[in-house]
Amino acid sequence: MAFAELKAHPLYQPLLLGLMTLLASATLAWASSATRGAIAEAEARDLRDSLTQVLPEDFVDNDLLADSADIDIGNGKPLRAYRARSGGTVKGVVFTVIGKGYGGEIAVLMAVDENGRILGARVLKHTETPGLGDKIEIAKSDWINGFTGKTLSAANWAVKKDGGDFDQFAGATITPRAVVSAVKNGLEIFARHRATLLGADKEHDG
Repeated sequence: MAFAELKAHPLYQPLLLGLMTLLASATLAWASSATRGAIAEAEARDLRDSLTQVLPEDFVDNDLLADSADIDIGNGKPLRAYRARSGGTVKGVVFTVIGKGYGGEIAVLMAVDENGRILGARVLKHTETPGLGDKIEIAKSDWINGFTGKTLSAANWAVKKDGGDFDQFAGATITPRAVVSAVKNGLEIFARHRATLLGADKEHDG
C-alpha cells in the first residue's frame, strides 16, 4: 500500500496517535527508571546530612539510615526513629515531630540522648511567613539552638510571652510557640517510649 493510500485510510490517524502515545509512555517510563536511583540517592544524602546536623561531632559511629525503626507511640502513626550508636551501644535517637504553625505544619528533627537531653534540633520543613516566622531556620537565626541541652524537667516549655524560657519573634509569636510545643511533645514521647526508642526492650527480651 502506497504511503498516500495509507494516510487516506480511516484507521491511519487513530493508529498514529496510539503509536505516538505508546512511544511517549515508553520514553517517560525509561526516564523515570533512569532517574529513580539518582533521586533516591540524593534524598538519602540529604536525610543523612540532616541527621548529622542534630548530633554532636563524633557522637556516633554507625550509619543512622541503616539503623532505624518505626515505633508505635499509640496515636496510629508510627514514628520513624534513627538510633545513634557508638561502639554498638545506643547513645541516643533522632526523630521528627510536627507542630502547627501560623502557615501550616512545621516539621522539626530532634536528637535526644539516652538520658532525655536534647542534642540538637533543626526545622526540616515549614510554610511560615518569610522575614518573620522563618527565623526558626538555622540559616536565618540561631534561635533553634536554644533547645540544645534542655530536658523535659529542666526548662519552662513556653515562649517568654507565655512565661516560659524561649524567645519569641516580633510579630510572629505563633511560630516559635508551635516549635516549642512540638519539641516538648518530642521529649514527652521519648519519656513514655524510651525503652522502645532506644531498642532496650528488644535487648532485654533477648
